[in-house]
Amino acid sequence: MKTIIGSVFVALLCICGICITWKVSYMFLEFTQKECDCEKCQKNDKLDEQWFLQRFQKNISPFLTSHYNLSQEAFIWWKGRQSERRDYNFYQKTTQKIFEIIPAYPPVVGHSPHHCWTCAVVGNSGNLRRSHNGKLIDLHDSVFRINYGRTDGFEEDVGSKTTHRVIYPESAGAKLDKSTHLVFFPFKIRDLEWLISKLTADTNAVSSLRSNIQAKHKDLVMVVNPAFMQYVHLSWLNGKGKYSSTGFMTVILALHICDKVSVFGFGADSDGNWSHYWEVLKNKQLRTGPHPGSAEYDLIEELARQGKLVFYKGF
Repeated sequence: MKTIIGSVFVALLCICGICITWKVSYMFLEFTQKECDCEKCQKNDKLDEQWFLQRFQKNISPFLTSHYNLSQEAFIWWKGRQSERRDYNFYQKTTQKIFEIIPAYPPVVGHSPHHCWTCAVVGNSGNLRRSHNGKLIDLHDSVFRINYGRTDGFEEDVGSKTTHRVIYPESAGAKLDKSTHLVFFPFKIRDLEWLISKLTADTNAVSSLRSNIQAKHKDLVMVVNPAFMQYVHLSWLNGKGKYSSTGFMTVILALHICDKVSVFGFGADSDGNWSHYWEVLKNKQLRTGPHPGSAEYDLIEELARQGKLVFYKGF
C-alpha cells in the first residue's frame, strides 16, 4: 500500500514539475517574443532579412556613459572628421569632466511589454510645407527635432511637441523647455568643451543654447557616442560623404531606442531643392554639403519598404 501511495506521490510530483516547467517556458517564450505592444515590433519583425542584418548592429552603444571606453580605432575615425589634433588621453579627460556634470547614464526611453514606444523623427525639409502632418507628429510618444527645426507658426505641418532636440554647437539656436532632452552630437573635442562651458555657466537666463543651458537640463543631456557616428557612416552609408547628417544619424538612433519609428521632413522639396520649411529659398543650387543626402534618402526609403519605419514624404 505504501509502495502504491509513494508511486502516486512521485507521479504527481513529476506532473507538477512538467506543468511548472511548461508554464515557465511558455512565459519566457511569450516575453522574448513580445518586447513591446506594437502590432509590428521593430525589434523583432523580419530580423532575418540579410540586407538589414548586414547594417544594423544591435549591440552598439548609441550614447556615451561614464564607464564607456571608446576604442582607438573609433577615436581615429572620429578625429579625422574635422581635423581634431588633440590626442586620445585629452579626449578621455574631457569626457570625464562631462560626467561630473550630467548623469552617468543617459535617460533613454524605456521598453515595456505593455506599451509600444513611438518616435517621430522630424527633419527640416521644405517638403513639410502643406503636409498637414502636425497632429500626426504630436501623437508620438517622443518627437525628435533636428538643429533649428521650428514649430512656432508651422504647427499645422510640423506639430508643436518636442521631446528631444538634436544639435551640435554650430546648430545650437533653438530654445528648450524644461522637459526637452538635449541630444548632443560631438564632431570634435572642442564641441565637448563647448558643452561643458554651457552646462557650467552660472545663469538664470531663459534657455537659449547660444547663451547657456539651464541647470534643469543637465539631467536630460544625452551625448551621442562617436563610435555610433562611425557605425552609421560606415555600416549604413559605406563611407559615402565625409560624415552622415545629424538627421540621418537620428533616424538610425531612433531605430535603436524606439519600438516604432516614423520619419518626416527628409529629402528635397517638390522642386528638387534641398530647402528648409521655415525659409524662403534664395539659393536654388543649395545641396547637402558634406552629407550624401541622396544616399541617405534612398536608405530611408528602403527601411520603409522593409517595414522598419514609416516614411512620410510630404510635398
